[in-house]
Amino acid sequence: MAKTEHFGLDFETFARLIDELHDEIIIYDNNYRLLYVNKACERHYGFTQEEMVGLPFWDAVGRYAGWTRPILPSLYKYKRPIKQRQKTFLGLDVLTIAIPVFDDDGEIEYVLLNIRDELHKNQIPSLDEISYAPECVEAARPQDLIYHSAAMEQVVQASRKIASLTAPCLLLGESGCGKSLLAKFIHNNSNRSARPFVVVNCAAIPEHLFESELFGHVKGAFSGATKTRGGLFAKAEGGTLFLDEISELPLPMQAKLLHAVQEMEYRPVGSSATVKANVRILAASNRNLKSMARSGAFRQDLYFRLNVFDITIPPLRERREDLLPLIFHFLNHYGKKHGAGKAMTPEAQNILCQYSWPGNIRELAHFIERLVVTTDSETITVDHLPTSLYQTTPSPSGMVPFGSLDASLESVERRIILDAKATYGSSRKVAAALGISQSRATRLIRKYAAQSESQ
Repeated sequence: MAKTEHFGLDFETFARLIDELHDEIIIYDNNYRLLYVNKACERHYGFTQEEMVGLPFWDAVGRYAGWTRPILPSLYKYKRPIKQRQKTFLGLDVLTIAIPVFDDDGEIEYVLLNIRDELHKNQIPSLDEISYAPECVEAARPQDLIYHSAAMEQVVQASRKIASLTAPCLLLGESGCGKSLLAKFIHNNSNRSARPFVVVNCAAIPEHLFESELFGHVKGAFSGATKTRGGLFAKAEGGTLFLDEISELPLPMQAKLLHAVQEMEYRPVGSSATVKANVRILAASNRNLKSMARSGAFRQDLYFRLNVFDITIPPLRERREDLLPLIFHFLNHYGKKHGAGKAMTPEAQNILCQYSWPGNIRELAHFIERLVVTTDSETITVDHLPTSLYQTTPSPSGMVPFGSLDASLESVERRIILDAKATYGSSRKVAAALGISQSRATRLIRKYAAQSESQ
């Protein structure tokens, strides 16, 4: 490789040095084609250089970067340096500075972009100060759903299709996989988006208060009802009512909810008059509602009424392409929240991407926040990860290190139980997340907690 004329550096060395810059550097040609991007793109978008180089601009905007108000069309139009504050779909606020490079005929030959995730002021005019090109469309990516995988793209497309329907929809998937975010996404893409989005955690409301919480009550309906109060159905009027953990709804309330969902009317506690309801019902569960309906643990008629449409979110271990963007999203988010921006070595990233994450996105988020807060250095390395995380990750051959079969199985079970306990807290939630009975979860938690204390 020939040396460059002015610097005495070969291209590989020069590119390696540019990769060390904190700012992202992008080079486009004169026809929206991405020619080069340095490694900072991983922090900004969760994609590698190899995945991004060569992409047409609109593919990069829609599939990879997810910028709001992309800058390139305006630069080609005005043919002058421009800066613009933007937000990537990983939730990172950035300042983009775009510089055109002209050929001998005065036409744009290349465009150089410097993208910084710490806003600053300089003398380059802002795009807002000159004009705004109408061809700069809003980003195509949903802003709160961080994903790269085809599996999640199918989930998002299905959600878009049913967003503006009035029929109920059931959102299924393991605990922590993002059902609440998906429900909000469906609401935001519906014709009810300007109206309330009301969340009901069915596992958190005491059984004797459920009817009053959902449907409201009139004055004097019961002891302590000193005034008439509307319920959550009334609060969600015209919008969306999201019934999270619907499997925890007490059986007596299931019949009353069935009537409300089916007839779109309800009766406040203590009232003889019915109230018409105009709400879209979304429900979510991390349990197998179909099996519960068969066994009688959940009303079949309510199950069928809620399950007009169903969308299942795959667990994080089945969509590992989403791990890297999620890792960088949470590094950015919690770095901003705690005022402690952190980088992460590729080796540490690799360990995190091999772990199964039984608590899904919720577990990953809590884990990254803990790393951001407790790591003193600016870079998170393998040494900062708990040994339980990487000692049990698969070897290159795909095998887990083992001795006897019983000992290996017990080791894996111990890690899963203790991780689930640390993530969810209560034995009931651990049982729900792992699909086992609460008594079994309690027994295993006691067993492995006692072992940890004795070590």
